Amino acid sequence: MEMIKDFVYKYLMQLSLPHLTVIDVVEVIIIAFAIYQIIMWLKNTRAWMLVKGIIFLLVFCAVAILLHMDVILWIFRNAISVGIIAIVIVFQPELRSALEQLGRKNALASWFSSDDEDTKLSERSINCIVKAVFEMSRLKTGALIVMERDIKLKDIERSGISMDAKISLQLLINIFEHNTPLHDGAVIIRDNRILSATCYLPLSDNRELSKELGTRHRAAVGISEVSDSVTIVVSEETGDVSIAENGGIKRNICKEELKEVLMEISGAFEDAKKGFWRRKERTPRHEEERAG
Repeated sequence: MEMIKDFVYKYLMQLSLPHLTVIDVVEVIIIAFAIYQIIMWLKNTRAWMLVKGIIFLLVFCAVAILLHMDVILWIFRNAISVGIIAIVIVFQPELRSALEQLGRKNALASWFSSDDEDTKLSERSINCIVKAVFEMSRLKTGALIVMERDIKLKDIERSGISMDAKISLQLLINIFEHNTPLHDGAVIIRDNRILSATCYLPLSDNRELSKELGTRHRAAVGISEVSDSVTIVVSEETGDVSIAENGGIKRNICKEELKEVLMEISGAFEDAKKGFWRRKERTPRHEEERAG
């Protein structure tokens, strides 16, 4: 036992820690802060999904190295340069937006601000949305309301008119009132705020969608195909209320179903991460409306 203690003591004595200066500590803090801000920026853009894919490819590459898969490693080596260029081209708008934010005077203030306040739909907001949707349904007022979730819709938000207003029954109804400046397009809701109105959404080109669905419904499905958002649609022709999520649409839902979905978004359910389509048992009609 004494021999082991002497060996450990001699070994520890030979170890020497590098000399740290104040500059070294400052450098570590700056690098850590920069990495944290890059990760947070990625989480607020569509690039976050790309990062997950890259991590999966890196894990797969590590397995290929361990198993000496030479052909796969050769493909990785030759594709990496082309892949980097493709990433820059595809995410050029996000990169431009990040550089613009660095030039703003309030950039540092936004970095240090907390995002924990009002991060979920409150019960008041849920009740306002449900009442507004079914009031517009009764009046056959067309509406398109996008509920943002984990994937931020910054590019969609910028396509409309900025509002940043508190959710209220009267405001939602007034936005979609006929012959008003804001009625055409979609409303983006993040947490308990109406971010912008008259936003343009990508249309779904899925041929399996019913021919009965108009532009408003195809836009709802389209945004659900490129994000994890939940979109509420009120038909102008029939007054039916529909929900689009994960590339599919469920039509003619009732108040209870809509409130249940909004409660799921707010985190009130334990299975909030499971998604509306996996939580609900689909009927044959719903399967027909499923995109993809």
